[in-house]
Amino acid sequence: MLIRKYDKLGTNGTLYKGDDIICHTIELPWKENQKMISCIPEGRYAMVKRYNDKFKWHFILMNVPNRAFILIHPANDALKELKGCIAPVTFLASAGKGYESKSALKKIISIAFPRLEQQEKIYLTIKSKNEL
Repeated sequence: MLIRKYDKLGTNGTLYKGDDIICHTIELPWKENQKMISCIPEGRYAMVKRYNDKFKWHFILMNVPNRAFILIHPANDALKELKGCIAPVTFLASAGKGYESKSALKKIISIAFPRLEQQEKIYLTIKSKNEL
């Protein structure tokens, strides 16, 4: 589960597996789900592993309303490096900024890939901190 906190400069979150923290996340601010400039809506999305030359192994979220190619990939500055995707980070610096993104992604991969290789479906549920 990803629990988000919104700010006009960026969206920060904490990614959990059960009660355990996996890492933090950074995203663009919420701007009504506008393509390329907003984080995606809260909801439940299937995660699928994906490979390309730029990010190597990472994830794509499926069936995001009115959006396509929403990835979970490394980045440390949402406004400079993201276009709607989610970046895992080890440490949060400020709204939409963090550090050690590649290490955080490796941690998610180490948890998710073995399950995906067993044909298990993995979902990311995104909620606001205010909903808890």
